[in-house]
Amino acid sequence: MKKLALTILVAAGLVFTSSQAEAQLKLPQPSSTQFILQDLGIEQVSVVYQRPSAKGRTVFGDLVPYDQIWRTGANDATNITFQSEVSIEGQKLPAGTYALFTIPGKDEWTIVFNNNAKQWGAYTYEEADDVLRVKVKPQTLPSHVETFTIEFDNVHEQALDLSLSWEKTKVSFNIAVDQKQEILASIDEAMKGQKKPYFQAAMYYFANDIDMQKAVEWMKEADKGNTKAPHVKYWKSLILAKAGDKAGAIKAAEEGLAMAKAANNQEYVKLNTQALNAAKK
Repeated sequence: MKKLALTILVAAGLVFTSSQAEAQLKLPQPSSTQFILQDLGIEQVSVVYQRPSAKGRTVFGDLVPYDQIWRTGANDATNITFQSEVSIEGQKLPAGTYALFTIPGKDEWTIVFNNNAKQWGAYTYEEADDVLRVKVKPQTLPSHVETFTIEFDNVHEQALDLSLSWEKTKVSFNIAVDQKQEILASIDEAMKGQKKPYFQAAMYYFANDIDMQKAVEWMKEADKGNTKAPHVKYWKSLILAKAGDKAGAIKAAEEGLAMAKAANNQEYVKLNTQALNAAKK
C-alpha cells in the first residue's frame, strides 16, 4: 500500500508539474498584435489588429479571396475606435468601437464598419450589424510589403487617411471630424476663467481664418509680460501680417529676432528672420 500511495503521489506531482509548465509556456504568435493611436482634432482614433505575413504566399485573390468579407488582419476581427462622430469618405459614423471588415476586389474594395466588435475572424459576421459601408479604389505599390500593416497617413488637424498595406496592394480611406463649434464653445468658456488661454485661442483663430482682429487682440494680450518669448513674437508677427498690419508684423519679428539671438535660440532666429522677410515684402 505504501508503494502504491507513493506511486500515486509521484504521478500526481508529475501531472501538476506538467500542467504548471503548460500554463506558464509563452510562444511568439505567428500574427503579432499591434495597437496604433492617433490624435484627430481634440479627440483620438485607435486601431487594434493582428498582423499576418505573406511568407511567399499570394495574398489577395488567393489567401484572401476577392469579393468575400475579410477580418482585415488575422485572428480577432480588427477593431477601430472613434471618440467622437467622424465622417468616413464623407459619410457620418457615430462615436464607438467597430469591427473593421473589408471586402477586397481587383478594382474596388468595400470598407465595412460593423457593430459586433468582439468576434473571432469573420465567421460570425452578420451584414445586419453593419453601420456603414464605403467603397474605395486600391493602388499598386512599387515594392512588396511582407507583413500586413495599418497606419495613419496624411494627418491634418481635422482629417487623416487610414491605410491598409499588404503584398503590393494599398487601400486608403479618409476620416474627418468637424469639431469647430465644440472648440469655439470651449474657447468662449475658457475666456470666462481667471487664467485666459490667449495664446492658444489666438493660434486657433489664426489657423482657421476666424476673426483675425480677435486673434490680434488675444495675441497682444499673450505678448504682455513675455519679454523673453521669441515664439510669441513670431506668431504675433504672422497674425499681424495676416490681419494687414505690416508695420506691426515687422516690429514683432524684429523683437522676436533680438530675443532669439540673445537666448542663442537658433530655431527662432530662423523663424523670426523668415517672418521679418515675409512682412517686408
